Amino acid sequence: MTVLAPTVVADPLVDRSLFGVYVHVPFCLTRCHYCDFVTYTGMEGLRRPYGAALLAEAELAVAELGGTGPGRSGAGPRADLPVVTSVFIGGGTPTLLPPGDLARVLARLRELLPVTDDAEVTVEANPETVDATVARGLVAAGVTRVSLGAQSFDDRVLAALGRPHGAAQISRAVAALRAAAEARPGGLDLSLDLIFGCPQEGEASWARSLEVAVALGPEHLSAYALTIEPATKFGRLVATGHMAAPGEDLLADRYETACAVLAGAGYAHYEVSNWAGGPRDGAGMPAHASRHSRTYWRRGAYLGLGAGAHEFRAGPGHAGGPAATGGATSLAGPTAVGGVRRWNVPGVPEYLAAVREGRRPTGGHEVLDLDQARFEALALRLRTVDGMAAEEAQALGVDPDGPQVAELRAAGLLCAPPRLRLSERGMFLHGEVCSRLAP
Repeated sequence: MTVLAPTVVADPLVDRSLFGVYVHVPFCLTRCHYCDFVTYTGMEGLRRPYGAALLAEAELAVAELGGTGPGRSGAGPRADLPVVTSVFIGGGTPTLLPPGDLARVLARLRELLPVTDDAEVTVEANPETVDATVARGLVAAGVTRVSLGAQSFDDRVLAALGRPHGAAQISRAVAALRAAAEARPGGLDLSLDLIFGCPQEGEASWARSLEVAVALGPEHLSAYALTIEPATKFGRLVATGHMAAPGEDLLADRYETACAVLAGAGYAHYEVSNWAGGPRDGAGMPAHASRHSRTYWRRGAYLGLGAGAHEFRAGPGHAGGPAATGGATSLAGPTAVGGVRRWNVPGVPEYLAAVREGRRPTGGHEVLDLDQARFEALALRLRTVDGMAAEEAQALGVDPDGPQVAELRAAGLLCAPPRLRLSERGMFLHGEVCSRLAP
């Protein structure tokens, strides 16, 4: 079922025009040295049962919203359910599941929930798993966007990161996706993910990776600083003194290079770590910006399906919130004015067992009060180039004409009024700006 998007209602805490579905596929060929996500190598025998379990959990999740679920199969989505504006299948490596399994998940979501005609449907992929067959399968499944984990175009850097692909495989995967996209009206948006501050990476290597990425013509690029997490191979190496974490000055230099190269290639720097092409609206947002990520940045509600997946139910009166659906009331009650965040158990066997028993595989939940929601909204809204209006800032406890804002503008970290938004330099120091503005 497809419908028109709901009318936008201004609210600095929640964007009611957005509702997403996140689907987590935790399987990987190898464990990268920096990764602390919910991912697992091997488990080949659990992949097909996992795909089937995603279908069952989708029914359970929608049943919590008051829609079609077990016992109501075939009834179709109810008109009062939140309207899906984006789906993101992430991982892990979702393309380790057969394209047919991904297609069944997407088809089932469309049966259970109303979906906008122009919904963004993204699948993450790693280059070594994408060939012509997989690419055609993704397009046939209704995928509109592929986020490809390139990370670098320097084979030495890729090896140091523990990535199982080489630079040549990235180009082959892009070619396969572009060829498959010819069968889809409107084509297929391609996003490339890159990491900077890596072992074996020099300034010339990083600049070269950016140039090669741009030459492939993606509609979207993401560039993230390498983060050292304790429970990773890199974390253990740093803790034992066998590896140095990248310094702030080095990361700042790499970030500045990314800003310069991508701006020169015509990409709009629309979020701290993201650039996109296409015409820009009046607030500077480019046409190929990620709609699903925007759901997170604007605190839109979203479902989370799969092992370790997180989801967010908005406060009363919002799409996916208690007053609208009754769904979050069982978790937190109608006083959850800041919303409810819940997450699934991370283990695949535990996830499968819970779904087999006909229950959501909930690992925990967090109830947000109004102060928490306001700070979260402030930090998230400042990530994007459009920032927020002065009255929205006031609603979040920030005086747009106060001394803190004036000092940050004088330091070149905030742009000139009337809106409260970060400069490009301010984007790199996003955390510091938010801490100084916090009420």
